[in-house]
Amino acid sequence: MTLAEKIFQAHLIDKPADDTFVLRLDTVFCHEITTPIAIHDLVSRGLDRVFDPAKIKAVIDHVTPAKDSKTAEQGKTLRDWARRHAIKDFFDVGQNGVCHALFPEKGFARPGYVIIMGDSHTCTHGAFGAFAAGVGTTDLEVGILKGVCAFKKPESVKVMLSGRLPAGVFPKDVILAVIARIGVAGATDTVMEFHGTAVETMSMEGRMTLANMAVEAGATSGVCQPDAVTLDYLWPFIGPEGDKSFMTKKEALDDWQKWRSDPDAHYIKSIEIDCSALEPLATTGYKPDQVKTLRELAGTKIDQVYIGSCTNGRIEDLREAAKIVRGNKIAAHVRAIVSPATPAVYSAALREGLIADFIDAGFCVTNPTCGACLGMSNGVLAAGEVCASTTNRNFAGRMGKDGMIHLMSPASAAQTALKGVI
Repeated sequence: MTLAEKIFQAHLIDKPADDTFVLRLDTVFCHEITTPIAIHDLVSRGLDRVFDPAKIKAVIDHVTPAKDSKTAEQGKTLRDWARRHAIKDFFDVGQNGVCHALFPEKGFARPGYVIIMGDSHTCTHGAFGAFAAGVGTTDLEVGILKGVCAFKKPESVKVMLSGRLPAGVFPKDVILAVIARIGVAGATDTVMEFHGTAVETMSMEGRMTLANMAVEAGATSGVCQPDAVTLDYLWPFIGPEGDKSFMTKKEALDDWQKWRSDPDAHYIKSIEIDCSALEPLATTGYKPDQVKTLRELAGTKIDQVYIGSCTNGRIEDLREAAKIVRGNKIAAHVRAIVSPATPAVYSAALREGLIADFIDAGFCVTNPTCGACLGMSNGVLAAGEVCASTTNRNFAGRMGKDGMIHLMSPASAAQTALKGVI
């Protein structure tokens, strides 16, 4: 069995059709853009309840602080709902961060979990060996109310990433190479399983970058096999000082063997990429599979650089970018923005002097927010402007009407900021 098949088997509540699996949910994640719609509908139906307040995690992150009356109302709806149902893990302005960075940082994603959220990049949490999927409003409502969700049979695609990443190549380059290979529909309605030495040597931050963009190839979820790297990240939450799920690391690793795919598991497709042969990449055009090397795009003028998001706003990302900007200045015609993904990332960057590096180089440093990524606040493009961005989507109009986005790693974005061209 694959990892996804094992998780489905362990969480199965009902199977109303051959290809439909109703699963028990371990947690439901919520943010202020998609959840208020579900809340209002549940209230209108006289179903203003939650299945388990301890298993619901909520954050205001897409527009924070609120930029206008509409976004203020969205935040208020989520805030009032969280208080009404005593949802302890609600993160308001000041404690909030980008959901897919904040929730793993709090230990909310675990091997073997089933997680849903009204957000397509929920697949990020599969990096921990979980099945995590973005869902629509109806599924989100059912999840909030009953703690269950229906899914189709989980076919899997095996992505073997061999070799070691060369200098200047990062997990963002790896996932761009994968998407370029299989296309934006190459893994539609499947689970992308990442394997190989390149994955094994990645940090959890790197693995989250891979899983985060699985949806850009059409996947429902992207997963990594839980191992010692996963354990080191989660140990403060699951060990003797946490919830005491395990008393020793060996006990945890032994238990997690059940959340690893079997050697004879069936995959509908397999691809292999030698990561040691990769070089820095970036998207071009308006689809994530339209990818070229930086050398091919060299000289492309840009107006804005954005470093942040649920893909590349973690401390590891900021460190790599700061190495490049330290002691330098961004190009005169460029505006550059960096948004640490969570308060903890921001605090670490302050302690390490990274924030000063960015400010001295001419960057605008903002609070944790998703705003620029989806063109809602904190870095929206004007028509005709070009942005080198560490985000996950380069769709037409994504960061602003008629703007162009080149997706790339934080290191590549930082170098672009200094040069003013890719």
